[in-house]
Amino acid sequence: MPRGAEALDLPVRNRASALSLGPRRRNAMAHLDSEVKEECLREDLKFYFMNPCEKYRARHQIPWKLGLQILKIVMVTTQLVRFGLSNQLVVAFKEENTVAFKYLFLKGYSGIDEDNYSCSVYTQEDAYESIFYVINQYHRLKNVSLGTLNYGEEEENKIGLKVCKQYYKKRTVFPANETLNIDSNIETDCMHLDLQALSSPQDWKSSPFFRLEFYRLLQVEISFHLRGIDLQTILSRELPDCYIFQNTIIFDNKAHSGKIKIYLDSDAHIEECKEVNISGSVQKNTQYVLVFDAFVIVICLASLILCTRSIVLALSLRKRFLNFFLEKYKRRVCDADQWEFINGWYVLVIISDLMTIIGSILKMEIKVKNLTNYDLCSILLGTSTLLVWVGVIRYLGYFQKYNVLILTMQASLPKVLRFCACAGMIYLGYTFCGWIVLGPYHNKFVALNTVSECLFSLINGDDMFATFAQIQQKSIMVWLFSRLYLYSFISLFIYMILSLFIALITDSYDTIKKYQQNGFPETDLQEFLKGCSGREEYQTEPSAFLSCICCLRRKGSDDHLILTN
Repeated sequence: MPRGAEALDLPVRNRASALSLGPRRRNAMAHLDSEVKEECLREDLKFYFMNPCEKYRARHQIPWKLGLQILKIVMVTTQLVRFGLSNQLVVAFKEENTVAFKYLFLKGYSGIDEDNYSCSVYTQEDAYESIFYVINQYHRLKNVSLGTLNYGEEEENKIGLKVCKQYYKKRTVFPANETLNIDSNIETDCMHLDLQALSSPQDWKSSPFFRLEFYRLLQVEISFHLRGIDLQTILSRELPDCYIFQNTIIFDNKAHSGKIKIYLDSDAHIEECKEVNISGSVQKNTQYVLVFDAFVIVICLASLILCTRSIVLALSLRKRFLNFFLEKYKRRVCDADQWEFINGWYVLVIISDLMTIIGSILKMEIKVKNLTNYDLCSILLGTSTLLVWVGVIRYLGYFQKYNVLILTMQASLPKVLRFCACAGMIYLGYTFCGWIVLGPYHNKFVALNTVSECLFSLINGDDMFATFAQIQQKSIMVWLFSRLYLYSFISLFIYMILSLFIALITDSYDTIKKYQQNGFPETDLQEFLKGCSGREEYQTEPSAFLSCICCLRRKGSDDHLILTN
């Protein structure tokens, strides 16, 4: 071949050689890019599963969430204690007024209720005297009451009391020959007595309205409203509460058994006091409390935002890991590994923060007397404080000895729930059986809720002898059945079911202890994280300020004790 031709052929061969090397280079670059992505994903996963102290040592990331949780525990607990003391005053004032009303308006009240009613009468004369006694005491209220009470207006803006009686429309009973003629329709007749009418007792006592036909009388109901002021809150440097007491006294004769049961129900409502002028530091103290509650809301809002952000980042990281695993290994990640990305402690903190924010807003409204729902506010604040303190277990779980409790609960929970579902069927069977058979003869079995409470107490060994002894021996068959019922229940639940329940938890505890000694079973996620070069490469010398924190002084050799999620 001529030299000119060889010179022309050389570039062609070089270009062919370059084209043949192109796919290899591209594959090498793609492989290198895949390894870089894998290493970045592994490092991000490793960093995600670190505890706050390790994250600081790795990247000097200040543990804001940890600091906020510690501050929130102090703030929320302080808020709860202050509100609890205030709520105790409210509940005590309501209960003391209810007791005072029973002594004021119920003739012959002994101070101890009879079952679920206050007292009872057995003759017509006692019934009339008890009804008239209520009306007279209402008229003489300001002269006999020791409290700050005054008359309140009814629904129709009237001051006075309302007396209503219910009776069968028509009824004729002849016990001698066991005949009965009755019209089951119920008639209601009411009479309103104002203060002017009450000043003439002879007039309203002689009214035909108070001629009661006891053979067809169902009940007599006396209702009236009273106003009161709770002055003891001033001693706690709080604004006083004004109350409206809706009192209802019922003389129940539905059974027609010769015994009329007397009930007193007092429903208290808090309203804003009008034209309250209080000198001193009460108003200033109220402003301080409102500022404190606002600061609690800000702290909880910051904690809520940080925890929500962490969950969103965790879900994004989980999506990256699932896509990578599916792309490289051609299979899905198991459900257990997927749930590792959902930090249940963050969910717990978010629920706690939401309840604290709502409860704090209600507390501020109660403080300025715009709302009066103490019960809802106490439920929200109490539950949120419970969740906050339960969340402390998360930080104790970073150490092996404390982490045993958490891991044991996690391992035993599914088995315990399945066991409780089976045992619950037996428990419900005993509950219904005890209610229907022993209900008429035993005070602890009169209702389904009391039966359940009684049986639960028996499981824990409480009040056993009293439960056996209080059964009425009116029917020898029922008495024998009660012995068989109680002995079988106690033997079955204490000696068998409760022992199996404890054995399930003990078995889970033993399993966790063996895993901690011999190593936990490795999942796909943990095997993937093994490829990381280790935590030690992150560790740098902490700042002088944070070096005083004990968790930062832990040796790296102890890091294998820390378990994920």
